[in-house]
Amino acid sequence: MTVLPDNGFPLAAGFPHATHEQWQRLVEGVLRKSGKDVPGTAAEEALCTALDDGLVVQPLYTAPDGGGGEQSGATAPAGLPGFAPFTRGGTPAGRVAGGWDVRQRHSRPDASRTNAAVLADLENGVSSVWLTVGDAGVPVAGIGAALEGVHLDLAPVVLEAGAEFDSAARELLRLFDERGVAPEAALGSLGADPLGHAARTGAHDAVAGQTAQAVALAELCHQRYPQVRALVVDALPYHSAGGSAAQELGCSLATAVAYLRGLTAAGLDVAAACGQLEFRYAATADQFLTIAKLRAARRLWARVAEASGAPAAGAQHQHAVTSPVMMARRDPWVNMLRTTVACLAAGTGGADAVTVLPFDHTLGLPDDFARRIARNTSTILVEESHLARVIDPAGGSWYVERLTDELAQAAWEWFQEIERAGGQEQALRSGLIAGRLAATWERRSEKLAARSEPVTGVSEFPQLVERAVVRDPAPAAPGGGLPVVHRDDAFEALRARSDAHLAATGARPRVFLATLGPAAAHTARAGFAANLFQAGGIEPVNGPVPGAPDTAAAAFADAGTTLACICSSDTVYADQAADTAAALKAAGARQVFLAGRPGDRRDAYLASGVDEFVFAGGDVVAVLTSVLDRMGVA
Repeated sequence: MTVLPDNGFPLAAGFPHATHEQWQRLVEGVLRKSGKDVPGTAAEEALCTALDDGLVVQPLYTAPDGGGGEQSGATAPAGLPGFAPFTRGGTPAGRVAGGWDVRQRHSRPDASRTNAAVLADLENGVSSVWLTVGDAGVPVAGIGAALEGVHLDLAPVVLEAGAEFDSAARELLRLFDERGVAPEAALGSLGADPLGHAARTGAHDAVAGQTAQAVALAELCHQRYPQVRALVVDALPYHSAGGSAAQELGCSLATAVAYLRGLTAAGLDVAAACGQLEFRYAATADQFLTIAKLRAARRLWARVAEASGAPAAGAQHQHAVTSPVMMARRDPWVNMLRTTVACLAAGTGGADAVTVLPFDHTLGLPDDFARRIARNTSTILVEESHLARVIDPAGGSWYVERLTDELAQAAWEWFQEIERAGGQEQALRSGLIAGRLAATWERRSEKLAARSEPVTGVSEFPQLVERAVVRDPAPAAPGGGLPVVHRDDAFEALRARSDAHLAATGARPRVFLATLGPAAAHTARAGFAANLFQAGGIEPVNGPVPGAPDTAAAAFADAGTTLACICSSDTVYADQAADTAAALKAAGARQVFLAGRPGDRRDAYLASGVDEFVFAGGDVVAVLTSVLDRMGVA
């Protein structure tokens, strides 16, 4: 029976406070057991995680880490929800009243089928419509048919029309009048984004003319449609080109500042100009980085508004979209998990509107089931998990507050570099932005290739026997500018080679797993090797259990391959690996791998016939590419 003290003090009051140094000593002890003798601060540093933009995640955060930055540059105290610098949210009540705006994207060119999908979404939990218009979606003339039956004074319509934004916007405004929607009751966004379109297409010469059209639309909205925004600051082109969180924020900030200058030059005051902008960001499955990114974005824009003389106008209206970069083409069902975490992060980070891309987004046009799962992701988080009932759920977390500060500072520095280069348009023209994003993606690609950033279902736990998910092809997205990357690109190329080999020969390329010793000795490394080779579309064939050099060589002859990988423990390797490699080569193996690090026996293994070693942390893509090349798989 536990007896609580009746003196009003907590139970911990009688215990001394633990110090940081005591914690470090405990860390030292744990690392020492794993063979790492690192003292004091070095022990703590050994547990740190490096992020892009020079950011480092510490293993432990304490109160001094979460106090907010000083009032300078990009950092400022977090403040209160609804008040500058809006880190904790753009409105005092957050999304408590009804949750965030659930926004579904539609890009099917057939206006009648799009209309059926739009109505189904609106009847089942979606609150606004994101409509792709033009070559990549519904024709401008089909906007009315696509929105037939939609109450335009209840469901906001957000357009994405690329170069055709002016004609698409005029058509939507015409529909407001035609259907008797009072100008003050019309809702939505016209989606003008000349710089974002130039980033996607490389059409820089059209920016000046398109910006003039966008400014004219903004003036019209300001005068006649107070609840319709004319411009969107879309950061997705920079995220989709492989940019980091800080680069995404810096590019969006430079874009918004360019629009702000154009709008104020046309006669709008700063507050009115800010009111014409909506900001769009990617939400990834890195939940804490996404939360910090959305909070930092609000802080950054508040700083711009303050410097422009209108601090009260600095509340960003944010639209978060689950990252297309993280969506995999193989085993796409896992995308449901990725988008759920991303949606949770977007809601926790304070996004006003959230789009969950359907799990089959990268395969073509989503079907009814995929759209239903996408919209229900938000519904469950809002209605069942009650995520929106807490204002700024991450606020006060020392880790999140520190990460928000550091990310905002890194993004502000990148924004200042863009401004020194002449602004967003000039930085795009000169290749500054493209070069910096490419360098970031190259570093990330190395992590993906080494599986230190694993992609479940693709680089980890792939399924060669999965049935392909087939969808109607989606319209081609505009191209010619910044590249569009995906985390699974390198592995997808390998799997495509395997698929072609299967179609041509009736069988996939194979690897024989020469498992030595009892199951307890070889299971771990056999599983590792099977996963590794399957990530490149190479089918594993298991040897006999228990295995020995002679039985492994005999079984290899029946495996129908010229590739083998020896799998077992270091102890068994010392006795049998060399003989097994020699026997496999004698049986016709052209390439023999050994699973695990060779240690000081490397030369002996190589001399006996082992050609290469595969182990955690190695460049898997390079290994698999070499294997397919040597096997003659085109």
